[in-house]
Amino acid sequence: MWRIESAAVIGAVARIVRDLGLAEEIAHDALIVALERWPVSGIPDNPGAWLVVTARRRAIDAVRRKRRLSEKQAALARELSLRHDGEEDSVERVALDEFGDDLLRLMFTACHPVLAAESRVALTLRLLGGLSTDEIARAFLVSESTIAQRIVRAKRTLSRAKVQFEVPQGAELAERLESVLGVIYLIYNEGYTATAGSAWMRPELCDEALRLGRMLAERTPAEPEVHGLVALMELQSSRARARAGSNGEPVMLLEQNRAAWDPLLIRRGLAALDRALKAGSVAGSYTLQAAIAACHARALTAEQTDWNEIARLYMLLGRVSPSPVIELNRAVAVSMASGPEAGLAILEAVATHPALQNYHHLPSVRGDILFKLGRLPEAREEFNRAAALTRNERERKLLLSRAQACLQV
Repeated sequence: MWRIESAAVIGAVARIVRDLGLAEEIAHDALIVALERWPVSGIPDNPGAWLVVTARRRAIDAVRRKRRLSEKQAALARELSLRHDGEEDSVERVALDEFGDDLLRLMFTACHPVLAAESRVALTLRLLGGLSTDEIARAFLVSESTIAQRIVRAKRTLSRAKVQFEVPQGAELAERLESVLGVIYLIYNEGYTATAGSAWMRPELCDEALRLGRMLAERTPAEPEVHGLVALMELQSSRARARAGSNGEPVMLLEQNRAAWDPLLIRRGLAALDRALKAGSVAGSYTLQAAIAACHARALTAEQTDWNEIARLYMLLGRVSPSPVIELNRAVAVSMASGPEAGLAILEAVATHPALQNYHHLPSVRGDILFKLGRLPEAREEFNRAAALTRNERERKLLLSRAQACLQV
């Protein structure tokens, strides 16, 4: 219950005290009160609202104790003005819309561009996901002290920068929204294909990113790229059960059992993609990536995949968001649509880009294309190079097995 409700409680308190560190402390104080009282009085009908009200009262008490701070005096006045004259704060008066607005403010604050990307991720998972520092550390394979330091530094940075606890408006909204979407997608990608370690996937991070994306989509229904990102994550997640074998080994897209793909997530993803396309006149980066994922989702077999359409979408994506990684993916699509020679030509054009020099997918893709062309010694060399670059143990084993297969043909 705390995992579900904690973000709303912290958001409600942060609106009063304007300090994320203090808001989290007060929210945890409310949790302690609940742990003391509920075994005796029973769990309330609306436990989330009970926690919000309890935390609010403590927040207002904290502000009253620091009346010398004019900023917090103004915050107290704002909070008190929300109530009717003489009416006490109560569980019944906590509105769901108010919850949503506070969550949105909290999300934009935790993902503020003033913070480094890794700090945004850690703070978002802590405040909006309710994950402990230990859980976040294990998910990203770093020490608990490192995550704790990132969270502490992030709170201090927000405080020093006097970041307002609010949803930005006008031109600033687009920039800040891009940051929020970027953080959610970073969390999702780390879950979808773990950067390092022995696990191929970390489903708990994918689930958390999806929850955050859906929450954001509910509060920003007119933003096409929010729906585009949700569509992309829903469609990618639909393949989760088929992406690993019985021993946890990776199973590549074209070899997956599509009967194991989740039809509900596919339907949800296609519906979100439709909302994204209707909401925006020009498809953005996440929407185009979702459209590519939809091409795979609609194909009942690997052979039915419309690779020409995927190659076209990657070309559009390259114009909207130019990147050597996108060109690398386009090379794969073109090789499937027009033959490996055509794909290799695109690949070689970006192979010297500095951003790709330590990117293990470059030699992995090159090895695959060279294998199809029958250039087995070169393919083996590329697979071995890719295996040396990846930090994921499951992926390394797969790449080494592909290198070995080059000797057996």
